[in-house]
Amino acid sequence: MAGSDKQTVARQTEQLALDHLLRNGLALLDRNFRCRHGEIDLVMLDRTTIVFVEVRFRKHSHFATAVASVDAHKQRRLCLTGGHYLRTHPHHQNAPVRFDVVAFDGPNQQDFTLQWLQDAFRPSDRGI
Repeated sequence: MAGSDKQTVARQTEQLALDHLLRNGLALLDRNFRCRHGEIDLVMLDRTTIVFVEVRFRKHSHFATAVASVDAHKQRRLCLTGGHYLRTHPHHQNAPVRFDVVAFDGPNQQDFTLQWLQDAFRPSDRGI
């Protein structure tokens, strides 16, 4: 798959995840937040909790499912990026935080299984 095709799939998958989260009562704060540590796909608000969301799509699960692809290294980067987000958005610094994963597994974006793991991991799990 060409780079632009991957970007298109990523954008479409992110939009599907966002739509799902909005239907479930979360509010969008930010999209594709980037810093030197990495990127957080979606930053959401669930009542008073800041939710950092990693969105994953896997066409084939030969090596790992979409959920399993969020390994310890990726979790650590997400935690560092989430910390940077909180430092640059001081009005959210004292809010409770959680890290969610929205995973899509399937042959294409029309025929997939969506899995939303709330509180998928914690910064303390990553030694941060």
